[in-house]
Amino acid sequence: MYVLSPEEHLARAMAAKTPRARGMWARRGLASRARLDRTTQAMLLRQLYLAHFEQGQFRQAFDVAEQSLTLGVLEDVVHQDAARAAAAIGDLDAASRHLRTAARVGPANRRAFHWWTLGGLYFLADRHDEAIAALERAARWATREKPLYQGHLAAARCASGARVTSLGTLINRLAAVPAGQGYGRFVLGLLSYYAGRYAAARRYLEAFVSRTVESPTPMSVALSGELDRAKRTLRDIARSEV
Repeated sequence: MYVLSPEEHLARAMAAKTPRARGMWARRGLASRARLDRTTQAMLLRQLYLAHFEQGQFRQAFDVAEQSLTLGVLEDVVHQDAARAAAAIGDLDAASRHLRTAARVGPANRRAFHWWTLGGLYFLADRHDEAIAALERAARWATREKPLYQGHLAAARCASGARVTSLGTLINRLAAVPAGQGYGRFVLGLLSYYAGRYAAARRYLEAFVSRTVESPTPMSVALSGELDRAKRTLRDIARSEV
């Protein structure tokens, strides 16, 4: 009888059509009696993490991510995963610790992303000073995504009550690049709202909500805070236009 290798279990987990199947193949690979190198083990654990996360089992996902950290493989990515799970269970302090570590141990080309993720978490928690500090670092380290991070930073400053005079320029810059699609629509919606461009804000935020709701479950789960903020802003726009 042919026995699948850990690598073959990994391939099946990655190709799985459902979270349950992904988790099953990952567990079988991890339980294999064959030699399991650290990289394959880490990749199997990430598939198990994703299976838990996709099913809303955030505590289990967090525990798997912390287990994977002991392997020392792609540490910043695993810290990012742990932070996503911690944020989903409402533990912002744990999420922030993992993201700060990710920014410290990760390569320079991923540092901006980790700071941006942290800034976004603080922004949604209305911890504006901390959001601004993290987003300033993200914008400083950013290259291709700089218009998105600069726009998010401006939105945090506006939310804090600060006056930002360059909103029009930031909106135009972000709208003109690929980063202005997807998550960028959320940021463009907020910037347009703070600039008093309510029709544009409604268009961007409705597009963001529609795209996110229609996306696979993991994305809609991961962006639940942004969805709530977008819907709340749309209600504010509707009241302002009465």
